[in-house]
Amino acid sequence: MMYLLDTNVFIEAKNRYYAFDIAPGFWTWLDTAHQKSLACSIEAVRKELLAGEDELARWARGNAAFFQPIDQGTTRHFAALTTWAKSRNFTQAALNEFTGANADYLLVAYAREHKHTVVTHERPQPNSRKRVLIPDACMAMDVDTLDTFQMLRQTGAQFHL
Repeated sequence: MMYLLDTNVFIEAKNRYYAFDIAPGFWTWLDTAHQKSLACSIEAVRKELLAGEDELARWARGNAAFFQPIDQGTTRHFAALTTWAKSRNFTQAALNEFTGANADYLLVAYAREHKHTVVTHERPQPNSRKRVLIPDACMAMDVDTLDTFQMLRQTGAQFHL
């Protein structure tokens, strides 16, 4: 199984429980998990991470191979994903924010094409109209989601002092 990480996984880890100076083992684990074909993300997520001028941006810059390009197969799922989003009565602003080159949209389509599990801190909100949330889009596209801690437990990750 391959885990596909959302932007918020990296940001939350850096800002809270896996800060680079407190838990460098998490970041080492990500590198190892990628080398073992267990974890990756997409270039659109990397672009969001590079927008900050901090340690996370430096990590993303130094780990470009972790972030995959959007391939032709992924684009086959754009129509179904857009059709689903339009059928859910989201506001036009929510649709505009979600579709196109948005990282969330690309993440869901990439996960669908490559049969990856999306790792995100977002929670489903099927009645939301103001924002398209990753878990809801994933459910519509038959893509599994979980959070960072579930991923770490499923992979048997351990960080020893």
